[in-house]
Formats: sequence, structure tokens, C-alpha cells
Amino acid sequence: MSDTAPPPKVLARLEETRTRREEYYRHLHAHPELSHQEHATAASVAGRLRASGLEVTEGVGGTGVVGVLTNGEGPRVLLRADMDALPIREASGADHASTATATTEDGTEVPVAHACGHDVHVTCLLEAADLLAGERAAWSGTLIALFQPAEELGDGARTMVADGLADLVGPVDVAMAQHVLALPAGTVATREGPVLAAADSVRITVHGRGSHGSMPQTSVDPVVLAAMIVLRLQTIVSREIDPTDPAVVTVGSLHAGSKSNVISDRAVLEVNTRTYSEATRAGLLASIERIVRAECTASGSPREPEFEYYDRFPVTVNDPGVTATVRAAFETHFGDAAGELALQSASEDFSDVPDALDAPYTYWGIGGTDPEQYARAEAAGRLDRDIPVNHSPAFAPVVRPTLEVGTRALVVAALAHLA
Repeated sequence: MSDTAPPPKVLARLEETRTRREEYYRHLHAHPELSHQEHATAASVAGRLRASGLEVTEGVGGTGVVGVLTNGEGPRVLLRADMDALPIREASGADHASTATATTEDGTEVPVAHACGHDVHVTCLLEAADLLAGERAAWSGTLIALFQPAEELGDGARTMVADGLADLVGPVDVAMAQHVLALPAGTVATREGPVLAAADSVRITVHGRGSHGSMPQTSVDPVVLAAMIVLRLQTIVSREIDPTDPAVVTVGSLHAGSKSNVISDRAVLEVNTRTYSEATRAGLLASIERIVRAECTASGSPREPEFEYYDRFPVTVNDPGVTATVRAAFETHFGDAAGELALQSASEDFSDVPDALDAPYTYWGIGGTDPEQYARAEAAGRLDRDIPVNHSPAFAPVVRPTLEVGTRALVVAALAHLA
């Protein structure tokens, strides 16, 4: 990282708080909690915010935490971090790797790991809030630190909104968030416009008429029907969507039957889509339903198909003005380490918060991969193979300089509006 301007006074204590920051991160990483089960994490966050002097409200949307620091007249700036982990068995080899387990809603015991980096987000936002609280003479306005549950399920932001978030925080002038990614540690990257895809999952049940495998003429075979649907769905992106408008349709699961000589009476497909505009999203989902219904009619299906939508995430579209302000601040502070973020096919529910609060927002990425490891993989053309990405069992961001850069980024972005 090469700074091109003296660091803000707010960051003066960054070095002396290094040990505290890194110890706290390692603790969070070793003690992950599933979505809507972030009780210990939320209690720890609330305690840290109170110690920093913020007014804290717990239990927002279940396990969400909101800290507010009013410091005179000025903009009201919201910074957000997500807290939940994933049902994954960690295989990073880190000395602070998780061995935790938890019980899901259906009673299943599963391993749990912070395989997406939310522990980085929590640590950095807590540190940024503490640094800003400790140097109130350097800025003016209101800081809102929001710690959200259940991002991985796509409903954590909505539960906070439904629980009266707008009344709790009041007007918000700008909202911001960040995510640690499989990029070189020490870097920070921004992007105007669409940055994260909308995601929709749909469970489709198609109906046939069961029969003996030796008498197919008496059946309506749902396996053949499902196979035709799978093939036809591939034409949506290739033939119905503008090639310059990225979109993805994936059939991730197909279940039918239980024995080779039995023709089942139904098949269940689970489809996932990614789009970058509401218009494309609506058109793509309508095409899926159209194709499924048409194939059912062509096959003589005795019943209409059923569609169940779940795990839905909004598209994330960065406000040009807010992003330009943050990008300029990053370029001034980080120099060459500040760059352009590529369009991401992953999805997030952060935008549900600023959309509900009618606030412009921006969302950026920070690197978490060892720079030398990244450079070797890039030179060998093996980034996709050698660099663990978010949700991989091996994903574990390097502690240095990831935590420092993440904290700096939040402070610099906040001061771009508050100072």
C-alpha cells in the first residue's frame, strides 16, 4: 500500500490497536455462528460498541445490532457489516480455524465456518467505529454502525427493515459496505453501477403419470419432461437476452424416481439465476415459467407445474455520485492499491437496507489473499484453481494487511462524507 496523502488523524491509533484487532478477529473466526443464530457475536459487538461510546440497540430483526454516534451537525452515514457464517467444515489450515458445529432448524448438526469473510467485516467496522469515536473533533455528523444477521440466507436485511430499522436510525444520507474477496491483500476496489448480481432460486415441480418401466406407453414420463426443460432453459441466455447483458441460468438439482424400472409421477428441478437489472430479472424468470409450462403441455402433463421461489437477493447497483466520492478518497489514501472492481456474479442483500431507507449507497471490495500467492497463481494462469474463493472450505483471509486495509477503507469512506 502506497499512501499519496498523510493519513487522517482518526487513523493515528491504528497501529496501537493492531493486537486487539487481530485477536478479536481470530476469536470470531474460531467461533462462527449460523444465520439467525449470531447470539454470541451480536452480544460481543454490542459490548464493543458501548465501550466505544455509541448508543446501542440489540435484537433488531432478531440478532441485528445498531450503534449510533451523534457528533454535531452533518451527514448521517451508515456503515454495515454482516455477521453470519456458513454450514461448511473449514479446511484452511489456519491456526485459528473453526472446529465449531451447530444445529440447524431441522435438527441437523452441521460444521460451521466463516468461509465468506464476515468476521473480517465485523472486526473492521468495530475498529472503524472506535477510531471515529476517539477523534470526534476530526468530523461532524452521525455515524450509524449496522451489524446485520443472516446475509447468507438473503433475508437478514429485510428482517431488520421489517423490525422498524427506519424509525430506529432516522434519515440516512449515504450507506456503505465492503466485502473481503479473493483479491491481493492490501488492495481496495470500487465500481460504479451494477456490481453484484440479483439471485433467484426456484423449485419447480412437474407432474407426470407413473407406470412400470416396461410399459412406458401408459405413462407421462417426468424424467423425459425434466430433461427437455433442462435443455430448453439453456436457450434463455443464449437466445433471449442481449449478449452485452450478463445473465446465468443454472439447474443445480434434478430429482425424480427411486428405482430403475419405475417411472415416477413427478420430478423436481431447482434452478438458480443471476441478473444485473430488474428488467432482465423479470424477463428471465418469466421465460423460465413459459418454457416449463410449454414443455408440460407438450408432454401431456396431467397437472400444472408448481413454482416455489426462495433464496432471493436484490441486485446491487452502486450510486455513481457516492462511488465517485469514495473512489477519489481511496485513490488519495491508498494510491496504486486502489483500483477497479470487476463485475461480480455473487449476490448480497445489503442493498435492501439503503433501498428501504431511500439512501444512495456504494459497495466495494478489499483483498484478502496473500499477494505473493496471488501473483504466482496469476502468472501461471491458475487463479481459478489455486486461489480459494468465498464459500470455499479453504477460504481464510490473511490477517495482515487485510484487517488494517478494511478498517482504513471504512474510515476513509466515512470521512469523505463526514469530515
